[in-house]
Amino acid sequence: MINPLQTPHSGYHWDNSDRRFFEGWYYRVTLPEDRQTFAFMYSIEDPLGGKPHSGGAAQILGPDDEYICRTFPDVKKFWAWRDALGLGHWGKTNSETRFLKETGFLEPAEFSSHIQEGYQATATWHQGKICDRGSSNYCSWQYEIKPIYGWGNQNAPQQSTAGFFSFLPIFEPGWQILMAHGLATGWIEWNGKRYEFTDAPAYSEKNWGGAFPQKWFWVNCNCFDSQPDLALTAGGGRRGVLWWMESVAMIGLHHQGKFYEFVPWNSKVSWNIQPWGRWQMQAENEQYEIELTGTTDLPGTPLRAPTENGLQFVCRDTMLGQLTLELRERLGSKSKIILKAHSSLCGLETGGGPWNESWLSN
Repeated sequence: MINPLQTPHSGYHWDNSDRRFFEGWYYRVTLPEDRQTFAFMYSIEDPLGGKPHSGGAAQILGPDDEYICRTFPDVKKFWAWRDALGLGHWGKTNSETRFLKETGFLEPAEFSSHIQEGYQATATWHQGKICDRGSSNYCSWQYEIKPIYGWGNQNAPQQSTAGFFSFLPIFEPGWQILMAHGLATGWIEWNGKRYEFTDAPAYSEKNWGGAFPQKWFWVNCNCFDSQPDLALTAGGGRRGVLWWMESVAMIGLHHQGKFYEFVPWNSKVSWNIQPWGRWQMQAENEQYEIELTGTTDLPGTPLRAPTENGLQFVCRDTMLGQLTLELRERLGSKSKIILKAHSSLCGLETGGGPWNESWLSN
């Protein structure tokens, strides 16, 4: 059954060529009662194989921003669907001959029986287990997902996050929010502690391409105080467009069935991002204005991201950021507040560089 909220770019983008290529996926579950978040990051690079950076990885940012990582060097054990959201990568298996010859989604019980290390993920299911190679830390998980918001109004065709131009390879890397908000039910076990949850806020996005952003920032939250039906994703970066670089940013908000989109072609978007600790953004168009501020006193956790030189520690994240936002409707020369919200479970990130000083929009 096709997900009615399936966005453009949900399928795998690799064209089977030998050009430099990566694709990455991000899944997250936030547990309000535990005040914790689990963020799962998957990547595949140069999937043809035989290249210096060929291979995949699974990274998890867990409770209190703790981190584990597992690489999967065998590209032949990676699979992904072309026409819908679905991917997986096997590490150790109990049935080598069988699972090396066939790839694709396994029934959950079959996965549990045969896959010792690996993961599989779709729009409605997420399952896996990995052990950190550098420590005794491990994580296993299994939960179903009920999508609430894709990227766009609920009863309308879903949109590309980067608009029409994201269909063309002149803008790289591409970026797509796959599910701005959903509800997850299942369990995650982290180093022996089991977290069980029902209808926990869930989120997913992806990026892909043959070029890599030089510098970027990201603010994301779908777990707000007293606002269960609210999801925000905002971010910006310097990316390649043909032979020049451009700095772009956007803010997207879903609330009570409506999508508020602030992007360069319909709004003025500005930002002031410190190297770490404070993220400020404002945007306005003919109908609405929005302001948001993310802050953290935590040091954040270094994470790996695909680069020209393979997977490297080039970004820093916390899932325990503070966030305030205000959305206003413009009424002539005045404006009316239609939403104010706060969260202490916001995802905040800076990546690339240089980050010698605050980054202000032009």
